[in-house]
Amino acid sequence: MRPQVVAHRGASHDLAEHTLGAYLAAMEAGAEAFECDVRLTADGHLVCVHDRNLWRTASKRSAISTMELADLDALDFASWKNPWADLDDEAPDRDIELGRVLTLRKLLEVVADQDRRIELAIETKHPTRFGGLVERRLVELLRDFGWDRADSPVRVMSFSWAALQRVQRLAPEVALVMLIEKAHHWPMLRQVIGDDWMVGPGIRELHDHPGLRKHLLKSGRDIHVWVVNTDRDLQLCLELGAKAVITDRPAYMLELLKS
Repeated sequence: MRPQVVAHRGASHDLAEHTLGAYLAAMEAGAEAFECDVRLTADGHLVCVHDRNLWRTASKRSAISTMELADLDALDFASWKNPWADLDDEAPDRDIELGRVLTLRKLLEVVADQDRRIELAIETKHPTRFGGLVERRLVELLRDFGWDRADSPVRVMSFSWAALQRVQRLAPEVALVMLIEKAHHWPMLRQVIGDDWMVGPGIRELHDHPGLRKHLLKSGRDIHVWVVNTDRDLQLCLELGAKAVITDRPAYMLELLKS
């Protein structure tokens, strides 16, 4: 059985990451799941943003945790991806609404409104000044959609073991993915993570450390790999029997899997 194709921050190879435009493009391409990172604003809203601050994606040095949603909503989160678009006569007109900050609630609403199942891999970012409040707010939001149960389309991911433990206590039926940043972390992690947790290694570590591949296979756990963008990456994932590939290029991955 082929792996699920998960759009990493949307179709982020072509469009600005974590924008509604990027997720709609991924949906149109046929992505079977969306991946997003979430951070908490100063007034308690979960927003889909990877970095701690806004310098890379909105040209401001402010931290997400110090800003309210209304302030974020006034910013342009899309033009950094193609800063010369205004000088390109052939560039399509930009829809400002598709490039604003995206709340997690809005993304869940979009997914819930579809006539096909689209899953969500939600990563909580740590460390943060809000600590466990991030997971509490996330579970509260999932409950609003009835997605805190075993049939939920949502799985929660983190590099923080403590964060995943919090989710497990708050919503025991939600699926969890322990992300692995470095191969040498696995010997410790395998002793402490839950029996039914999935694992999420990075593709670079899998390429560089064949031993990690062997140990993950031996563990018998479902493997979700990030970020898989080339044919070579995909072939390694297929050899591993990965259950999901998280990619910036969902259309390309789907095309490769057809061949």
